[in-house]
Amino acid sequence: NTGKPAKSKHRTAWLLALSIHYLQTIMKITLEEVEKTARLARLELSGEAIDKMTAQLDTILSYVAKLDELDTTGISAETHLFGATNAFREDEVRPSLPREKALANSPCHDQTAFVVPRIIG
Repeated sequence: NTGKPAKSKHRTAWLLALSIHYLQTIMKITLEEVEKTARLARLELSGEAIDKMTAQLDTILSYVAKLDELDTTGISAETHLFGATNAFREDEVRPSLPREKALANSPCHDQTAFVVPRIIG
C-alpha cells in the first residue's frame, strides 16, 4: 500500500488514458506504422530508434498537414521550377557497360545477373 487514496490511482490512470487518446488523435503516424514500415524496409531498429523515428516522422507529417491548410485557389501545380517542357535527352541506342564490369563489384551474381533475396511470393 502506497498510502495514497484509491481515488488518486484512478485519477492517474484516467489522466494517462486521456493523454494517450489525445496523442493518438493528434499524431500523424503511429508507432505500429513505423514498426511495420521498418519491417517492410528490412530495417532493424532498436526500441529507442523507433521512438525517435516516430517522433521525427510525426513532425514532418504534421508540417505537411499544416501546408494543407493553405488556400491554393488559383495557383497552378508546377512540376518544374523554371517551366522546362522536356528536360530529357533523346532516346538513342548507345554502347552500355559490359556485363562483366557491371557484375564485378556485386556481392552475389550468377555470371549473367545480380542475385538478390526473394521478397515477394
